[in-house]
Amino acid sequence: MNLINGKQIAAEIKTEIAKEVAKMIDDDDKNPHLAAVLVGDDPASHTYVAAKEKACQNVGMLSSVYRYPAETTEKELLNIVHFLNNDPEIDGFIVQLPLPKHIDENKVIEAIDPKKDVDGFHPVNVGRMVINLPAYLPATPFGITQLIQRSGIETEGKNVVVVGRSNIVGTPVSILLSRKAKFGNATVTLCHSKTENLKEVCANADILIAAIGVPEFIKEDMVKDGAVVIDVGMHRIKSDKTKSGFKLIGDVAFEEVSKKCSHITPVPGGVGPMTIVALINNTLKAAKKEVYG
Repeated sequence: MNLINGKQIAAEIKTEIAKEVAKMIDDDDKNPHLAAVLVGDDPASHTYVAAKEKACQNVGMLSSVYRYPAETTEKELLNIVHFLNNDPEIDGFIVQLPLPKHIDENKVIEAIDPKKDVDGFHPVNVGRMVINLPAYLPATPFGITQLIQRSGIETEGKNVVVVGRSNIVGTPVSILLSRKAKFGNATVTLCHSKTENLKEVCANADILIAAIGVPEFIKEDMVKDGAVVIDVGMHRIKSDKTKSGFKLIGDVAFEEVSKKCSHITPVPGGVGPMTIVALINNTLKAAKKEVYG
């Protein structure tokens, strides 16, 4: 079994981004600037935004965070989005999800200027991705493809099974791996809670991507010998074996599955670091106007 080290691969990509940022600054170009809008007190959201700030600092980018209370109204948030859309100092920004229940997430996402949508969630960017036009790719799916590619794992002609059909991970990663491209050309099956014979479908996968959002859902009998397993899940559970009283686990039962597969991502330290790298990579593209000109 080979452990796919997301931290190491993310560090390599950050080094590449840092060199490009440094060159832009040396050439008197604009320093890329990423902003995040954070509404409410969701602990996971605060952790993610803090990690984003640190990643920006590591590569020499500018970073701003706009923090607002959970009581912020939808109209107020849309006004903030409008302000950032029109701020020439901001190259790209994200509105951290989830939002409080009284705010329509889709309305907010659609209000973001596609040219600044470095999360890759706007329908324009999703549509461009589907027909293989330049676009800001969703961060986690892009991170997954980079993990596979930079680990030397072939995708062409392989049987890929994605468990989970969310608009943020499952659906876009199935598109990226199936499209006609140098890295792609896989035969992809997109599974979900209504899939019949799910165990058998998963057990035929050369590459299995678990993004169903259920702790340790993927068991040993759902994975064939020698498969590649990518675990997107992240769950905080109680544990009497750690100082904090909690530990992080994924959608895959790591201890039993790791004995059968050829490659596997750990949790933490697998997909997570790649998601943040993908976000700052999109910000670099926005600053260089590589997608929209």
